[in-house]
Amino acid sequence: MPTHLSVNVNAIAQLRNRRNLPWPSVTGLARIALEAGAAGITVHPRPDERHIRRHDVFDLVALLRADFPKAEFNMEGYPDERFLALCEEAKPDQVTLVPDDPGQATSDHGWDVITHAALLKTVVARLKGRGFRVSLFLDADPALVAGAKATGTDRIELYTGPYGHAADAGVQAAELAKLKATTEAASAAGLGVNAGHDLTLANLPKLVAAAPAIAEVSIGHALTADALTYGMAETVRLYRKACGS
Repeated sequence: MPTHLSVNVNAIAQLRNRRNLPWPSVTGLARIALEAGAAGITVHPRPDERHIRRHDVFDLVALLRADFPKAEFNMEGYPDERFLALCEEAKPDQVTLVPDDPGQATSDHGWDVITHAALLKTVVARLKGRGFRVSLFLDADPALVAGAKATGTDRIELYTGPYGHAADAGVQAAELAKLKATTEAASAAGLGVNAGHDLTLANLPKLVAAAPAIAEVSIGHALTADALTYGMAETVRLYRKACGS
């Protein structure tokens, strides 16, 4: 099965917010992405609303439920009460828990699943009790899989930043090996695997070839940048091809 593509629309919202105008349209470009075959839409609403705003969440839910009922809505965030309440109101298909400080520019590390075991077990149980699939943002390290499994999560999302950042071929190969090993360990433990961060048209094919069990990639920054060149529809088609579709 090809790896599914979820389009992260945060960068679109951030561009819109520069002028506090209704364009570019988050829902309009999400529609184009879905019409071009994206399997879902991802958002990471932050407390300061510097990109995705509260109304965007519900506008996207309305779009998906009305016109793309088979597409998935993925909400990422740190599990404070504000975020959890927003998830419970919006009812996404998947909630991805990240260990970000609210002031971070972007996610840059996965969970310490031992230190935060009690928090994660409580939050995962709460979210699964509402019927949501839960994924934990995790560094590429097979030793972390058992701790992730113990939280009750359904999936992990591999943090692919070190792989995406790697300019040296040897470093990239080493990071790819870690991602492959962690994917295999997670699959053996019965966990689904997602991946995301700094994935591009250049590095995505190697990842899905090395770790074909990855069910979903969430891509925003590079995909949005490529859409400025190719247009959103063609960019989604290119990323779907890179995913093996």
